[in-house]
Amino acid sequence: MRRLALYGLVRLALRLGWAGLRHRPSRQSVAERVAALPVRGLPVGAPVEIRWNRYLAPFIGADSDRDLAVALGLVHAHLRLAQLELFRRLAYGRLAEMLGPAAVRLDHALRLLDPGRAVPVILAGLPPESRDWLDGFVAGINHHIASAPPPFELRLFGIAPEPWTAADVLAITRLAAADVNWLLWMRLVRLPRGPDWPDFWARMLAESAPALDAAEPDAFAEILRGTGRAGSNAFAVAGRLSRSGAPFLAGDPHLTQSLPSIWLAAAYRSPSYNLAGLMIPGIPVMAIGRNRWLAWGGSNLFAASSELFDVSDLPAGAITKRRAEIPVRWSRPQRVVLRETEYGPVISDAPMFAGSGRRLALRWIGHRPSDELSALLAINRARDWQSFRTAAAGLAVPGQTLVCAEAAGTIGRMAAAHLPRRPPAPPADFVSSVSAVTEWDEIVTAEDLPAETDPPGGFAVTANDPPPQSEVPIGWMFGASDRAERLAELIAGKAPLGFEEIATILGDVAAPAMLPLRERLVAAMPEGNVRAALAGWDGTYAADSAGALAFELVVAQVAARILSPRRRALYGAAWRGRKMLAQDIAAAAPDRLREIVAAAAEAAAPVLADLRDWRGAHRLRLSHPLGRAPVIARRYRFTDLGWPGSSETVMKAAHGPVTGRHAVSYGSNARYVFDLSDPNRNDLVILGGQDGALGSDAFLDQIELFGRGEFMCLPLDPHVAAAEFPYRSVLEPLG
Repeated sequence: MRRLALYGLVRLALRLGWAGLRHRPSRQSVAERVAALPVRGLPVGAPVEIRWNRYLAPFIGADSDRDLAVALGLVHAHLRLAQLELFRRLAYGRLAEMLGPAAVRLDHALRLLDPGRAVPVILAGLPPESRDWLDGFVAGINHHIASAPPPFELRLFGIAPEPWTAADVLAITRLAAADVNWLLWMRLVRLPRGPDWPDFWARMLAESAPALDAAEPDAFAEILRGTGRAGSNAFAVAGRLSRSGAPFLAGDPHLTQSLPSIWLAAAYRSPSYNLAGLMIPGIPVMAIGRNRWLAWGGSNLFAASSELFDVSDLPAGAITKRRAEIPVRWSRPQRVVLRETEYGPVISDAPMFAGSGRRLALRWIGHRPSDELSALLAINRARDWQSFRTAAAGLAVPGQTLVCAEAAGTIGRMAAAHLPRRPPAPPADFVSSVSAVTEWDEIVTAEDLPAETDPPGGFAVTANDPPPQSEVPIGWMFGASDRAERLAELIAGKAPLGFEEIATILGDVAAPAMLPLRERLVAAMPEGNVRAALAGWDGTYAADSAGALAFELVVAQVAARILSPRRRALYGAAWRGRKMLAQDIAAAAPDRLREIVAAAAEAAAPVLADLRDWRGAHRLRLSHPLGRAPVIARRYRFTDLGWPGSSETVMKAAHGPVTGRHAVSYGSNARYVFDLSDPNRNDLVILGGQDGALGSDAFLDQIELFGRGEFMCLPLDPHVAAAEFPYRSVLEPLG
């Protein structure tokens, strides 16, 4: 297999080198990209008008819901067809058809996971109106495929785009619902266990959630962070705290930062829908947004939507085997065995889940049928908190903490997930015995989980922080409360709030929770430039902060000295590993701590002198997936910018231990502010751009907006779009 993979890489490099000479993306203006939209002969009942702003964000006006769905499919394909094709291949484990033997390992894991397992049952059970909407969206995608040249990436690889089906859309919807807890398990199964494991596991339960900020060399982990809605901030502010007297809703999702973005900004209107917000390419619903009556956003709930079962002792007869053939470019097909138990697929057969010596099966709520499409369409139509909450009960995966603000005044927060009815006691390990499978016999929904309306403080916040206690355990490990507490402090301190104050909150890069650790380090540190920078640091990760760089350099060096390699690996699996490190520092003998901190400061000094401040080390490096390809990679790496923020700040820009220059691993990749006093004040920005077409002027044009804390505005009223959006397309019916 290794020889085949090497052979595939050589063939891929040669192919890309030659194709890269023949195919180069040409520059295209926004006007040229609008003109390239195939507008004739669409399966619509009447003409559909699309207005485009200068960032290539559309406002679509349609006379019927079906025509709107067709137009959305066309727009998604026009802007992101290469990205859609990548998502589809990920959902089905078909990357090796494009990339050769090097992708067989990943395809094997994806086929074991099988995110689309429940799709046939879901598709068969869709209500007629949801199926009609879905079919219209697919028809729009397929019109683009049939009527326009294939995107650059597919030409580069010599691949013809295939027609889409309704099942394909539902499969990538399940891919986007990946469980963030899988990242934790991938790390833990590889770690050797020692006598301190029970203590470490207890601290994990008390302190931690999966560590999303560490750099991950594994492509499977990048997929989970890129599509699984891993983090986020969101908050609703009551009218009594706003300048206008009406609520605001704002936030920013946290995911892998890459090009093109995981988000598309759009606004549209039809008889049933009038929305503005953020969509996931290939999924025909508004994921984050607002209509005329309410707005909503959210963050990952870190719900225990999956469970690993130890099936090592199952008899051979209790394990079924299915042979699958993976087509491989430049090589013969690879045959793999996919093993299955009544507890789920044997996920330890995938290399990234192997290493524990145990046979592990994965049970996931996402393998059960549930209708998120209809639930999200109902959310898109909701007119008040009650109809919103009723619709959200249909959301099974991924588990979300949702915040909502009504134009009429009510604000609220709720947990939305489908979960097994487990007992309240936390698990003894991250792997369960098969006897625990009976807890999956009864599934609870959002109707059984915590919700609140009109909190006394006048705002509702979510930032992956622990949810309120509930009768049914939601999960065992959540994010720290630091970001949620910082948001609450900022909201209360800046009231009354207008757009400017809220935009400032979204860009906040202060981490006051780091100051106690800074004080302990300063107290143990000898005089010098590092101590001076650290002593003057106010906890803010501004780009020009020397103190932020000094702090991170010293913390990394202290960890390398105070922790064994195994303990560092264990802490690296925990989101709040730094808190556990701080506990170890506090417990260290004073003389030993002074020795460690002095050595850490000495090691940090030359790096601080060289890099000078936080932006010297902390870099935003945005690249296209081709930025990892052999031979041509450098051509598709687009930014290397000094960037503010950290793993601990409201404006998240996550990183692992800092020893020098490094790239932001994931973080804030879009922002939104919805002013419920005005249907046309819907401010959005994407870290990158709307258009996935390489060479387009709208490929990277929002990066400066994002860096300056600015936005583009998408209206709900078509006459405002007609006045403010300078480009126009009209979709013409067939015949």
